[in-house]
Amino acid sequence: MDGIIPLWKPKGMTSHDCVMKMRGILRTKKVGHTGTLDPDVEGVLPMCVGMATKISSYVTESEKVYKAEVTLGTATETEDQTGSIISEKMVEEINMNEIRSVLESFTGTITQVPPMYSAVRVGGKRLYEYAREGLEVERPERTVQIYDINLTSEEVSYHNGKASFTIDITCSKGTYIRTLCVDIGKELGYPSHMSSLVRTASGSFTTNESFTFEQIEKARDEQNLAQLLQPLERGVRHLGNLLVETGKEDQVYHGMVFPKPSILPETNPFGMVSQEGKLLALYQVHPKKPHLIKPVRVFQYE
Repeated sequence: MDGIIPLWKPKGMTSHDCVMKMRGILRTKKVGHTGTLDPDVEGVLPMCVGMATKISSYVTESEKVYKAEVTLGTATETEDQTGSIISEKMVEEINMNEIRSVLESFTGTITQVPPMYSAVRVGGKRLYEYAREGLEVERPERTVQIYDINLTSEEVSYHNGKASFTIDITCSKGTYIRTLCVDIGKELGYPSHMSSLVRTASGSFTTNESFTFEQIEKARDEQNLAQLLQPLERGVRHLGNLLVETGKEDQVYHGMVFPKPSILPETNPFGMVSQEGKLLALYQVHPKKPHLIKPVRVFQYE
């Protein structure tokens, strides 16, 4: 059983919890997730099964799409709705065009400081471990990409001195949407937090083609699991491809090093694909011999 199952991760489970549950359902240890989602977040979480676990890190690198709710007027220690309130300010009426202008300013390359309640390691410990001890440490900045960000609310919702609106974000791996919501609030002049979050797409996998645990269990019982599995090619669609000449597939399977072709895909690594469109391997320019290309991952199909 090799391929990718787009799971609809429910609230209340960590990504690791989902891996363990999938291993039980599929009766195999070769299962891996493709990007951490916080327990209170639901959404698309592609799960790599069998040989697809070899490309899980590459699937993780693909862009993500989220729907988030920003709430102005209160900031929390965790930057989301689960944390204790650390500051408040009564929200006055906000112009929708002002929100759109602020959102537009976040498009492109931005710098973020990871929240204290996150799994980033500093000095051998995760930030949330310091936070639970009441300690605040210097956190390394990270650069991320916001490809697109749009206001999706028709109007701002006001309640008890707070204001909320929803946004859609298309971004790179490693983007903290919680921090983005806080920074948007700062630009609008208010303490804020992320009050809800749903991942609606991960790479080429979308909400509409994702399956719940119940649907996956039913497919197992009906022996239809193969219908849920997406091919490895779907997981690396964001990488370029190089067509393998007919008759050279076995050379690729055996990890042969080739002369670098005159025209290379735009990405490095890139897929080595058969004339029928099957992903045979991932190759890269040889790091020490740039006139050659060498395998990174090779996929032996049964």
